[in-house]
Amino acid sequence: MDYKELASILFDKDVETPEYYEEKFPYRKLKNNAQVTRMAPSPTGFIHLGNLYSALADERIAHTTDGVFYLRIEDTDEKRKVDGAVETIINVLRYFDIEFDEGAGYKAEAPQNTYGPYFQRQRVQIYHAYAKRLVEQGLAYPCFCTAEELNKVREEQEEAKELTGYYGKYATCRDLTIEQIKERLEEGLSFVLRLRSQGSPDKEIVFEDKIKGKIRLPENIHDIVLLKSDGIPTYHFAHAVDDHLMRTTMVIRGVEWLDSAPIHYELFHLLGFKMPAYGHTAHLMKFDEETGGKRKLSKRKDPELSLDYYRKDGYHPYCMKVYLMTLLNSNFEEWHEKYPDKDINEFPFSVEKMSQSGALFDKDKLHSVCKNEFSKLSEEEVYKFLHTWAVENEPEQAKVWFADQEKMMSILRLYMGTQAKRRRKDFIYAKQVFSMLAYLFEMPKEVASEYHYDKELVSSVLHAYLKTFDFNDDNSAWFEKVKKIAADHQFATDMKAYKKNKEAYPGSVTDIAEIIRIAVTGYENTPDLWSIIQIMGEGQMRDRITLSMNQVVASTK
Repeated sequence: MDYKELASILFDKDVETPEYYEEKFPYRKLKNNAQVTRMAPSPTGFIHLGNLYSALADERIAHTTDGVFYLRIEDTDEKRKVDGAVETIINVLRYFDIEFDEGAGYKAEAPQNTYGPYFQRQRVQIYHAYAKRLVEQGLAYPCFCTAEELNKVREEQEEAKELTGYYGKYATCRDLTIEQIKERLEEGLSFVLRLRSQGSPDKEIVFEDKIKGKIRLPENIHDIVLLKSDGIPTYHFAHAVDDHLMRTTMVIRGVEWLDSAPIHYELFHLLGFKMPAYGHTAHLMKFDEETGGKRKLSKRKDPELSLDYYRKDGYHPYCMKVYLMTLLNSNFEEWHEKYPDKDINEFPFSVEKMSQSGALFDKDKLHSVCKNEFSKLSEEEVYKFLHTWAVENEPEQAKVWFADQEKMMSILRLYMGTQAKRRRKDFIYAKQVFSMLAYLFEMPKEVASEYHYDKELVSSVLHAYLKTFDFNDDNSAWFEKVKKIAADHQFATDMKAYKKNKEAYPGSVTDIAEIIRIAVTGYENTPDLWSIIQIMGEGQMRDRITLSMNQVVASTK
C-alpha cells in the first residue's frame, strides 16, 4: 500500500509537518536535572484531595530542581466539560498555595506561555501532524467499524473468554486495501484513526518507575484509537504528543494509570519521542471502621475527598500542605520536627521517598498537624486568615465578628497565648475556631454546660457577684471578691485545706468561679475568665448573668 497516498487522502494539505512543531517547541533551556512536571486534569469541575496530593508532588519536584510546573487542560471529552471548571481548578489550587509557572489560566501572550496552547481542543492541528506521519509510516489506519459491530465483537470475546479489545483477528479494518478505504470514504462512512500496534502478546515492556521501581508489563497489542471520528484525539494520543512538545520530563500520576503504561510506552517509541519518567502514586486510603481494614477514599462515601470540604470548613492551606508532605515523603516529618522554623519549601523533596503502598489519610493526624501549625502563626496572620474565610463563607456573621478589630485581636491573643514557646494548641480550622469564639459575641443558643449546684445556690452566687463587681478591678482584686463570695457560701477558699478535707465543704472557690463562668460564657472550661470579661465588656457580661439568673428562676417554676 502507498501509505503516503493514504495520508494525503485522510488529512488536509495544510497540515504542518512534525518537524515544524519540533522547531517551534524546542527543548527547554534548563539546568541539568531540572524537571518539567505538569498537572493535566479534565475540566469536570470536581477537584479532590488526590489531585492536590499529586499537584503538590509535581510542584515540589519541579521547584526543588529549578524546573517548570505547568497546567494543561485535557478537554478532549466535550461531554464531561463543565463551564468554569478551569477557573475552579486554578483558584482551588491557588488557595492551597500551589502556583503554576505557565499554562492554562495565563494570558496566551504571556512570555512564559511559549509551549501553548494548553487546552487540547486548541491543539488539534498539532495532533494531526503526528497522526499523518504515523499513517505515512504505515503505523496508523482508518477504521470504519460501527459501535454495533464493536459491541458484537466484545460479546464474542467475552463468550469465548478472550481478551476484549480491537486487536489481531478482531481488527477487521487493519488490512483494508487503499481501494477499499476509498470506497468507504466515497460512501460517506465515518471512521476513526487507529494505531497499528507492533506489540506482541508474548513480550514485555520494562521501565523504571520513579516510585515503584522496576515495572514489567505485557506489551500493548491493541490497535487503540488515536483520533475520534470528529478528528479530536483520544487522551492516550494527545497526552503523548503534548508531553513531548511541552518537554515534560516527569509524570506523576495515580496507580490506576499503570495499566495504560504499555500503550503510552508504545506510542512514545513509535512516534520517536523520548519517554518521560513516570511515577505512579499509591491511592489515598482511609481506615474503614466497618471492616477494620483500609480502603480507598471514595467520592461517594467520603466528603473529605473533595477540596471544597476543606475550603468551606476553613482548613489553613499551609496546614494542609504540611500534612500532605508527611504523606508524600516518609522523611519529611522528622525533618520538620528538627527544623520547625524553616520554610517547608526548603525540604529536599525526593520522588524516591514517595509511598509505594497506599498512603493512609488520617483525619486525627491532620487535626494534630493543624493545631501545631496554627500555633506557630502570629495573631495578625490568624486574624487575616479568619477574616478572609468569614467574609467568603459567613458574610453576615463576619460583620459581627470583625466589627471591632482590637476585640478580635484580644480574643486571639487570649486563646493562642502571647509567648511563642508556650502557645496554646486549640485551633484546628476556621469553622471550629468560630464555634469556640461565638459566645464572645452572642449567648449560645444552647448552653453547653450545666450547673453542678442547685438553682438557689446558683442564683445567690450570681446575685452576690453582680452586686460586688467593679469593671476597674484588676485580676487580683476581682478574684479576691470571688473568694469572698465563696467564703460567704461556706465554700473553701484555701485549696490545700479543701483537698485535705473535701467533705467539710460543698465545694471550693474554683466551683464558684465555674458557676460565674457558665453564666457568662455557657461553658465550664474557657481561658482566663477575668480576661474574657475584659474583652466582652461589663454591659454584655451583666446581660449574660441577668439572662442566666432569669433562666434559673424560670426553671424552678
